[in-house]
Amino acid sequence: MLDPMSLAAITAVLGAVGAGLANEAGKWAWESAGGLVRRIAGQEVAAPTGPAELSAVARLVHEGVRHDPALARAWAAFARTAPLRATADGVPALPPSVRFFTDRQGPMRLLEREASRKADGRPRLALVHGPEGIGTSALAVHWGCKEAARFPGGQLYADLRGASAGTAVDSTVVLRSLLVQLGMDQDDVPPGAADRQAAFRRCVADRRLLVVLDHAHSSAQVRPLLTAAPEVFTVVVARRPLPGLDAVPVPVGPLSDKDARRLLTDLAGGDTVAGARDVLPRVLERCGGSPYALRAAAPLLSEPEHAPLSGPGEPRHRTEEGPALPAADPVRAAAERTYRGLEPGAARVYRLMSLREWPALGPAVVADVAGLSEAEADRILGALADGQLLELTDSGRFRYRPAVRAHAEETAFRTDGIAACSAALTGTVRWYLRLAVRARLAALPQAWAIGRLYDELAASPGPYRDAGEALTVLRAELGNLVQAVLAAEEFGDPDSVHQLCQALWPLQLKAGHHDEILPALRAGARVVDAHHPGSRLAGRMHVLLALNLLELREDEEAESHLTAAVRAEEAAGHRRGQATAVESLGLLRLRQWRFQEAYACFDEASAVLDGAGTDGEGARDLPRARALLERHRGRALRGLGRFAEARERLETALGFFGTGADPYNTARTLTDLAETHLAEGNPEGALPLIDEAAVTLDKEKAAHHLAHLRALRERCLSALARD
Repeated sequence: MLDPMSLAAITAVLGAVGAGLANEAGKWAWESAGGLVRRIAGQEVAAPTGPAELSAVARLVHEGVRHDPALARAWAAFARTAPLRATADGVPALPPSVRFFTDRQGPMRLLEREASRKADGRPRLALVHGPEGIGTSALAVHWGCKEAARFPGGQLYADLRGASAGTAVDSTVVLRSLLVQLGMDQDDVPPGAADRQAAFRRCVADRRLLVVLDHAHSSAQVRPLLTAAPEVFTVVVARRPLPGLDAVPVPVGPLSDKDARRLLTDLAGGDTVAGARDVLPRVLERCGGSPYALRAAAPLLSEPEHAPLSGPGEPRHRTEEGPALPAADPVRAAAERTYRGLEPGAARVYRLMSLREWPALGPAVVADVAGLSEAEADRILGALADGQLLELTDSGRFRYRPAVRAHAEETAFRTDGIAACSAALTGTVRWYLRLAVRARLAALPQAWAIGRLYDELAASPGPYRDAGEALTVLRAELGNLVQAVLAAEEFGDPDSVHQLCQALWPLQLKAGHHDEILPALRAGARVVDAHHPGSRLAGRMHVLLALNLLELREDEEAESHLTAAVRAEEAAGHRRGQATAVESLGLLRLRQWRFQEAYACFDEASAVLDGAGTDGEGARDLPRARALLERHRGRALRGLGRFAEARERLETALGFFGTGADPYNTARTLTDLAETHLAEGNPEGALPLIDEAAVTLDKEKAAHHLAHLRALRERCLSALARD
């Protein structure tokens, strides 16, 4: 058993606590570690930001506890109840394979060979590549499903959405998905990229596991997702070879005519294929061995006279709506043939919803943009999916295949014109903006926001039963809301950009997803700097971005944005916003274990609030803001070892929160008080506070906070038993 006072054990504890900053309990443990390290070292010690700094701090602690039994007992008590590294014990499975799968024996043999290769230190890695619609994804998933017994540890799947650099998912976001699939709780996923990589590699180290990384864009996107674990087989799927990725190449080409005919027979039935024998050679020629094109053509074989498939040469789309679309690759040609057979309403929806890569389209937004009833929009979306023009997502909504979206977008500009396309895209963004603002007002009714739509809708937020339901809506639409921000930035609508970014605040505050929100907040900061420099808006956007970066452990960049926010709010004369920015700098200093500087920031923020008016925007929140500052000052004082002063500040904060209006902050302040009593050697004073906090949290479903309270109680009981 590892000696808890050994350098290795101390390093492991600090590493585990640092990786656990994604949840509230982890943040408490990190602050407590900082205060304890300061006591052990006898001086302020900067929080470690990398492996070298972590090792240096661990050595300081190791030396300190070797020579002071009291400090050794304090460290042992902390280490015994500190959060452990998050575990992941789920057994994930791939999405279902297609029902009809034909040929591909050569590529499947290559996958089999790499999967069964003797472990020799090299990662098991294959790159399945081929043009869109040729069946690369289906091949990887089908092989994995067929070989499921080979991978008792599970089969992971991630869509990297790498049709272009602009749509490719950041590897940090993908790592979150993989860890959650492995069974790790969302709130336990480490916030930083390096910690996520380490957690992923640790979780798969002893598993026999398949990882399918679909629609990869580049080697750089894939590399952080790889592991050298001997029993893990990673299959990367891409449209082309990826230079720099040392993987076994598995090229996938067109189906032969024989296999293409077999697939058509499976899909459409033998009688239908026999009845279409006159046009079958032309169908096979036009489909070019593309499974996607063959699947799109199969329903058309049963149409009277095979109208969409007959005629000399490649068909060209000629309607009263616009000129012809030139011949294209099999996927685009198949999309064109299916599009030609659409009813006018469905054709219009197909065109006008393609103008941005929305991750998941639902009937409500389509109905609004196209001027339809929601029921009719739902019917049309289903019909487009039946025709292979849309794909059904796991959420039950729809998205375009990249090449099909390109066809729809080109057709929209040619048929509807730039003005109509611009109006449709603007209408889509405005629909998402209105939805987001209403949900934001319902999810955080007490928080202030800037913007015309917030003022307009303040008295009538969305039809949500409670804040949790509104938060669920924001979470479900997150991908679309980020796209709406980027679209609004692109076509010059700064008001929509900053109002959408502010609507994401509940997700930052309560639901994580900081890595997914980051591109939108970066856009928000760019837009306000360009259109509203030195304004309240600039201050607000930089604060939101900084708080997001703080959660991702990007401290240096977070500090630069907070400094910019302080300058902007001060220039605008907005003291409430200035105080928030300075307070946020203090929170950053707490995270860095710079407790004296943190206390100075909270003092400065309080002085700024003293100059704020008692009426106007934000005035209603001033008492709560002051109470939060008192709580933060108490935390800083605890880190400095000034326990009596810390308790005084925390009790003042509790006097406000304990009125019943804010049960969550009541529980947080009670927990801080308990931590303070325990740090100054008074476990008896801490125990009733812990119990009161647990009762207060009973309806909040704050599992991690409750786990932290249980750990605190255990530390108290251990201390009392020693005494």
